[in-house]
Amino acid sequence: MSWILLAIAGLFEIGWAVGLKYTDGFTRLWPSALTLAAMAFSLALLGLALRQLPLGTAYAVWTGIGTIGTAVFGILVLKESADPMRLFSIALIVAGIAGLKLTLKN
Repeated sequence: MSWILLAIAGLFEIGWAVGLKYTDGFTRLWPSALTLAAMAFSLALLGLALRQLPLGTAYAVWTGIGTIGTAVFGILVLKESADPMRLFSIALIVAGIAGLKLTLKN
């Protein structure tokens, strides 16, 4: 269950990272409110996952999910660069997350 909570926390991290793009420096009410709510949910779920998971592993996975999701959003929606080196670097993050998961017995 803690891995599921961590994955959902990572999805909310993607939400708030993407949301920052649309807050216009926290000058737009609804994007700002949604971004702050996503931040709160993300941190709350991370905190719950940390009851069972090691801090270093959980934090690395949480930030990794956020990094990957935000980069993919940027490529697919915002038409950011998808050059091979960038995609390879994202793949390395995925490999790191998988490696961390495989090293634990939970």
